[in-house]
Amino acid sequence: MWAQIQRVSTKPESEAAVLEVFEQLRAVEQEDSGLVQTLVMRSQKDPTELFTVVVFESEEKARAREVDPRRQEPLQRIRETMGSVLAGPPEFFDCDVLLSR
Repeated sequence: MWAQIQRVSTKPESEAAVLEVFEQLRAVEQEDSGLVQTLVMRSQKDPTELFTVVVFESEEKARAREVDPRRQEPLQRIRETMGSVLAGPPEFFDCDVLLSR
């Protein structure tokens, strides 16, 4: 398995809009994408800081998902919405999963 951690800072009072973005992302997910699990977490220390962990069957499946033409048009609209609720660009951390329970 392979995972990616995303760290984003949101604009104050935009949590509901951010959660709506994640629901929109779920709606455009393709069954064959290799996505295993998504976790969206808020920092207890700073409520404007969110972490997302997405776990895939493999890095190859995740990379193919990134360029899947079936997702491109809906993703463009979602990215526009994200631009209005995020305080800056996301940070991405690519990870090999060593243990999963």
